[in-house]
Amino acid sequence: MKHTYHTLIIGSGCAGFAAAERLHTLGVTDIAIVTEGRNMGTSRNTGSDKQTYYKLSLCGAEGDSVREMAETLYAGGGVMGEHALCEAAYSTRAFMHLVELGVPFPTNEYGEYAGYKTDHDPRSRATSCGPLTSRYMTEALERAVMEKGIELIDNARVIKILTEESEVTGVACVSPETGGVFTLSCRNVILCTGGPACVYARTVYPESQHGAMGLAIEAGATLSNMNEWQYGIASTKFRWNLSGTYQQVLPRYLSVDAQGNEREFLHEALGNVSLGLIFLKGYQWPFDTRKLEGSSKIDLLVERELKAGRRVYLDFTQNPKGLEKGFEILPAEAYEYLARSGALFGTPIARLAKMNGGAIELYAAHGIDLYTERLEIAVCAQHCNGGVAVDENWQSTVKGLYAAGEAAGTFGVYRPGGSALNSTQVGALRAAEHIAKKVPKTHTVSGYMLPTLRYGSSNIASMRAELQKEMSRVADFDRSSAGMQALFARVSKLCDEFFDTVVLENKTQTAELFKLYDMLLSQRAVLSAMLCSAKAHGTHGAALVDGRPAQNKTLRARILTSGAKSHVAEVSSIPTPELWFETLLERKRREMQDEKRL
Repeated sequence: MKHTYHTLIIGSGCAGFAAAERLHTLGVTDIAIVTEGRNMGTSRNTGSDKQTYYKLSLCGAEGDSVREMAETLYAGGGVMGEHALCEAAYSTRAFMHLVELGVPFPTNEYGEYAGYKTDHDPRSRATSCGPLTSRYMTEALERAVMEKGIELIDNARVIKILTEESEVTGVACVSPETGGVFTLSCRNVILCTGGPACVYARTVYPESQHGAMGLAIEAGATLSNMNEWQYGIASTKFRWNLSGTYQQVLPRYLSVDAQGNEREFLHEALGNVSLGLIFLKGYQWPFDTRKLEGSSKIDLLVERELKAGRRVYLDFTQNPKGLEKGFEILPAEAYEYLARSGALFGTPIARLAKMNGGAIELYAAHGIDLYTERLEIAVCAQHCNGGVAVDENWQSTVKGLYAAGEAAGTFGVYRPGGSALNSTQVGALRAAEHIAKKVPKTHTVSGYMLPTLRYGSSNIASMRAELQKEMSRVADFDRSSAGMQALFARVSKLCDEFFDTVVLENKTQTAELFKLYDMLLSQRAVLSAMLCSAKAHGTHGAALVDGRPAQNKTLRARILTSGAKSHVAEVSSIPTPELWFETLLERKRREMQDEKRL
């Protein structure tokens, strides 16, 4: 392992491998990927019944355009116009690159990539490889990286991004196994560590995923929209989204009290209407304050049972109440969907076997037999729509620090399902292109000294569990302003007094110590943004604030957070750049001449 590089990429998921592979192709070969664990992270370890990739339409007679896709992304609210345009303009290029790398997206015999509609999608731009789309992407990109001989520094947790005069000079790392600390010098860092999975107790992020938003915060980078999250119903024993066919086959929703008494609480509260709402949860999986009288009633009722101290389950072995006299009681949309799928029969598990056998096999691979076992569930945090504030090149407010994928704050209030995977590829490519065009600078040798650590009976695990639980209690989709304010004060105090408060048992806990520090910095930023948003925007998107009704208006603003302070800022409009071919051709000729001179 060397100690000086041109560029370091932190993270080994879809964004990280894509950034490294693109940089190498563009001629920047003095690079390395630094990762806490090659097989860790969200990209490799998460999915849904049909994990979606969002792109420009590439099939059929239905029209589409870059501008129209950009407007769809922008319409979600809180989105910068330049990000929407880049993610639309680069989507086909990014998608076809994955195809060429061997990601098995389905096509017909003439080469059309079939699409379907996803959340917040007016077209049929979605595609999928099944439940494990992001894993296939990660594996294909990893193969390309390994074939190029790009260095991968494994089992190294980055604990600090080193800067000088607000410009990147390197990183400090710790070995999770030994606690040994070392530094690496570089001029650019691309942060590809996913979202802040550490923030909540109730989460569908894989257990191996932590995130590293604290690195950007401590480096002085501004964050964007850390208040905007996506939440939905998920299993908790094995963390997985319960969307799509898991809901469309109409499982029973049960709650069980401490004495073992069972209730079909959805039917008790809503009667036969609950059947149609369960079906809609397949299409409308994320909690949405605009649907409080519709499918999001299910999330609220699940939460009510949990707060009452009862455990909640999905049961696929028996039909829910209301289906005793047949399927004709269903709303037309649900009836016709099941009819076309040949699934107007039997129990939920029989229908699931008919419509999506892979959904059953997925749980079986994790030791859960849906033919006999109920799934314990909760409304869980699934995706942070905020992250590091980046410009049109995915560079942060710190020179040389870039972010791609979920670590970048390019999403707003709503986003089409699967747009996050498109963003991993577009953000990685934009960052790589910008880095490749920069004039190289002389490296500054970076140094780092650990703060004084306290040893004794460790309080790391207990502090982490308590604060994550409190975040889920007051600051998830059902938010309490008073609760968030109290927790913000507590977390802020802990951030300020961290190294005088936290105790580790021995040196091998150093990585866990800094992960806790990262969690606290992330929680403070999230709470700051949420409190600012609660005051400015109230209930909206996935945030039900103090039980107040939604404003139901598109937000043309975002919340920017620096350290512990947040403020509202207007978003930019979608650019209207030059599109006259002759002008662009001349521009390209000049660029090629400049490159020759260099």
